[in-house]
Parts: sequence; structure tokens; C-alpha cells
Amino acid sequence: MSTLNQLREGLNEAWDTLMDGWQRLYRRAAGAITRFTPGGKSEHQDNKALEREMAVRSSGWGVLAAEVFDDDRSIVIRLEAPGLDSGDFDIEVLDRYLVIRGEKQIAREHTEGHYHVTECAYGRFERAIPLPDDVESDLAEASYKNGVLRVELPKTVSRQRRKIKVETK
Repeated sequence: MSTLNQLREGLNEAWDTLMDGWQRLYRRAAGAITRFTPGGKSEHQDNKALEREMAVRSSGWGVLAAEVFDDDRSIVIRLEAPGLDSGDFDIEVLDRYLVIRGEKQIAREHTEGHYHVTECAYGRFERAIPLPDDVESDLAEASYKNGVLRVELPKTVSRQRRKIKVETK
């Protein structure tokens, strides 16, 4: 095999490895990256056009970081969602997913000068978090404190872990 063919084969293998790594990273991070879409209700109806313009100019993407804890009796999800009120969330269980929807409103600040930098995402959002087990959605409890939404979902009785004691004779 010529040196050029060996080089081409080595580059193809390196490219395939790089693409595999990107695909794995995308699959792991895709659930955390959330698209914020402009629109929805507004407290400042007279500034609605400005708010929409600011929302469109912002990146529109944000990370709603989440943690999922699974113990013997329940699944607990913690979602970082700063800048919201407890009434801004719509939470439901669909199949084996916890779906959290909401809307982050623009809190307009007075700025002077020619520059305005927006690093936060505003608008409606939706995040679907896969659940590792079946849950009793009717018994779920949610709380929101210091920018963190906490949802506790009891597992179905048949899915709860039970310890079995073994006796020796």
C-alpha cells in the first residue's frame, strides 16, 4: 500500500473517531440545551414589541441544568431555572418523561449608552427529562426555591426496591 493511501486511511479513521465523539457528546447534552422561543404573555404590554425584539436578538438557547436522583422509593429531579416564579411552570408526566414547560419574562432594565448585552435566554421553554422507572404521577410533589425546581415522583409500588433478608439454616 502506498504512503498516500496509508495517510488517507489514517485520516479517515481519525475523522470517524472524531465524529463518533461528537455524536456521543450531542446525545448526552441534547436534553440539557433548551430552546427559548419568543412570545407569550407579558406584564408590560406597552413594551411588548421591544421585549420580542430583545428575545429574538438573544441567542434563544439556554441550559436548564438538571439532576435526577433515584432511590428505593422515589425519583427526585432538580432543575436549575433562575428568574422564574413558582407559578411559571407547567409540569406533567408523559409516558416515562417528566415534561417541564414555562416562560421566562424579560425584566427590562434601564441602560444608557449604545450597547446592550443579553446573556440570558427569554421566552417559552420545554424540557423533557427521561425517568428511569415508572412513577405515580398523581402523588408527585413540586417546590421552587432559590431558582431550583424540585420534583419528587414516588415510584409505583411494583417498581420500588425491596431488600430481601436471607436466613441461614
